[in-house]
Amino acid sequence: MANSTLSSSVNKPIVWTIAGSDSGGGAGIQADLLTIHDLGCHPCSAITCLTAQSSVAVNLVEAVSPQMFQSQLDTLLHDLPPVAIKIGLLANQSQVVMLASWLKKRLAEYCKQAGIEVSVILDPVMFATCGDNLNSTLDFSPFKSLLTLITPNITELAALVDIKAKPALAMSGAESTLVDQADCVLAAELLSEQLNCHVLAKGGDLGPTWLRDCAQDIFVCREEKGISTLHQGRTFLLSGPRINSDNTHGSGCTLSSAIASVMGQGYVLHDAIVIAKAYVTAGIAASFQPGSGAGTLARTSWPSDLTLYPSISVLDSGPSLPGSIKFKPIVERLGLYPVVADLTLLHSLLEAGAKTIQLRIKDGLTDDIEQQICSAIQLGRDYKAKLFINDHWQLALKHGAYGIHLGQEDLYTADLTKIASADIALGVSSHSYFELLIAHQIAPSYIALGHIFPTTTKVMPSKPQGLNKLRQYVELLGSHYPLVAIGGIDESKLEAVKHTRVHDIAVVRALTQAEDPAGAFRMLTQKWETYDATE
Repeated sequence: MANSTLSSSVNKPIVWTIAGSDSGGGAGIQADLLTIHDLGCHPCSAITCLTAQSSVAVNLVEAVSPQMFQSQLDTLLHDLPPVAIKIGLLANQSQVVMLASWLKKRLAEYCKQAGIEVSVILDPVMFATCGDNLNSTLDFSPFKSLLTLITPNITELAALVDIKAKPALAMSGAESTLVDQADCVLAAELLSEQLNCHVLAKGGDLGPTWLRDCAQDIFVCREEKGISTLHQGRTFLLSGPRINSDNTHGSGCTLSSAIASVMGQGYVLHDAIVIAKAYVTAGIAASFQPGSGAGTLARTSWPSDLTLYPSISVLDSGPSLPGSIKFKPIVERLGLYPVVADLTLLHSLLEAGAKTIQLRIKDGLTDDIEQQICSAIQLGRDYKAKLFINDHWQLALKHGAYGIHLGQEDLYTADLTKIASADIALGVSSHSYFELLIAHQIAPSYIALGHIFPTTTKVMPSKPQGLNKLRQYVELLGSHYPLVAIGGIDESKLEAVKHTRVHDIAVVRALTQAEDPAGAFRMLTQKWETYDATE
């Protein structure tokens, strides 16, 4: 047992925090270490400065020597290299320049040799929660093209952007403060251009009136691997619940170190941001006040309460989703759900007892596709099965299909309101937390979770999700929708998938490449229904 525990500990992803020490224990290095550990990673620290700090004041900030700063970084990199780095309070401009040079040379050299990418999250700490100025004059331009994400609050955003470079901002008088949401968006987009990185402008602190009803953040996304093209190069508004509490000391530190911790475990940036935002919300809700000033966040582990997560809307001119849509509910289990591309196989599986099935035709002449869809819909009626048509929503509407299945990209082009008003069921694909939240906002009939294992049936921008992520998705949304796992699932993986407690599974190659698809369907169905999810 001891060896097993040791092995588990050794295998934890290593996440660094480069920040100042908060002697009061609520922010800085202390908050980061607690957060990184709480979210399942091994924390390492490089301390930039010591602060004489309590919950009510910051009385002294003293930087470590350049030699000590450099030695911490080099020593850690030699033995405990990171998968992600959070940068917090930097004491002076020389630390900014030195750290930027280290990232550009030493870390880049390590990444090249190891064949990996290390996410770098910068929280530009300029003001303490108590209001004291920590360092509002730093120039972060040396970090250009070296960061994954920068996370200023609105006050810090105003201090960071070059207002003169954006006439629209200069005309609005935004030199000292950012009041309008439109100004904040412009400033965040400008900062993204200046530093060539993603930006999360935090609106959790009370400030402009547009922030008072809920905690809203502006997420400016540039190009990012592993996500849908429709979620790249865009500006999003993330609106989460505002907790009525003054105990927010260290919330910015916690958010940035949580983002680094989640990315360090293989999640894409979009996922890391929404998970970290939910984590901070939960931490404020369970916060406590050890001193006479602002209290500190609780560490509440991985957030699985859907109400903690933000809603997502777009702030750019690109396509957006309509609001207040709810589709035909499916209350019974979907069971083992075949996805096929031809009528012959579809008919054979319906005869074998399939009660939910999808026709996915990607190529062909328009007239031929329409004829196949017509025939499939009639077969579905004949066998009293739930037949879903993939992608071709106009034809599915025209001929009265039971259901339609759409990918994330298709959600922005299909007439969702028309589909809902026709009382046609809707299934939606998802490949991440971010996409799950988008799907949840239109309340579909079911959500497909994939791809769980490697698959050759289609080219995907995302990596295989794996069983651990599948468990997390089920925990988050399992009580709200039928959830269907898809991607690389065959007989050898049925039992492991069942143990995640996902409701249903969609199967492609295990049937389409079987010598006897009907027999394979009956065998897989029998095994799926036999396995006990509680074992």
